Amino acid sequence: MTDREKFAVLRGGTRVWAVAAIHGEAGRLSGVHDRIAERLVEGDRLVYLGNLIGHGQRVAETMDELLRFRIAFLARPRAFACDVAYLRGNQEEMWDKLLQLQFAPSPPEVLGWMLHQGLAGTLAAYGSSAEEALGISRQGAVAISRWTGQLRARMQARGGHGKLLNSLKRAAYSDDGGLLFVNAGIDPSRPLTAQSDSFWWGGGRFGSITSSYAGFARVVRGFDPSHGGQAEGEFTATIDAGCGFGGPLAAACFDSSGAILDWVEG
Repeated sequence: MTDREKFAVLRGGTRVWAVAAIHGEAGRLSGVHDRIAERLVEGDRLVYLGNLIGHGQRVAETMDELLRFRIAFLARPRAFACDVAYLRGNQEEMWDKLLQLQFAPSPPEVLGWMLHQGLAGTLAAYGSSAEEALGISRQGAVAISRWTGQLRARMQARGGHGKLLNSLKRAAYSDDGGLLFVNAGIDPSRPLTAQSDSFWWGGGRFGSITSSYAGFARVVRGFDPSHGGQAEGEFTATIDAGCGFGGPLAAACFDSSGAILDWVEG
């Protein structure tokens, strides 16, 4: 996989709107979209910081709303497809692994862990359930493969869902080197191209970033696994307000230096 396939580059914009982890909360996402739409100016860019799915009970509606707002955002004058980016979070990573469950060394154990992490809402969105999944996970590779194929087909049948989930990037950054956007964290001891799954499972080390990482003015994440809430450091920002866990969905508008210019919640 090339760097171009791994990372989204937000080019030429002076402001970037970043949307925190959504976790299948379609109503909150719609409210945030309405508030962003009222504040958009020419040249704005938009990035979703992963965990689009999972936990919430309206995952399919969330995907539909993401696609709806993409059309509206790109319909503005001088807007281009590369002005919008979607990041992979741990929920999307688990969903991808679920669709390959037949290859897992211990499918019931792997599936049980995924369900504990909030995957049941996504299963329901595409016509299954935790109970069905656990039963099939004990039936062997052929039965699991048939079931995951059905899940994939149902996802593809929802217009645009599969294409969006297959287009997710590991991280996004502004082309002037000012801002780096990630899902849950990074390993500050490793270069950007060597982060691998640190982007969605490396949240524990985010608080240890006390100097500029790779020359970026600020690293912004959309999900805090410890649920510590919105926080700003000199070189970092967490914009997770707890969506999916009883809190609102937040979005922040950043300038090229990493300063927060605007904040909305839904």
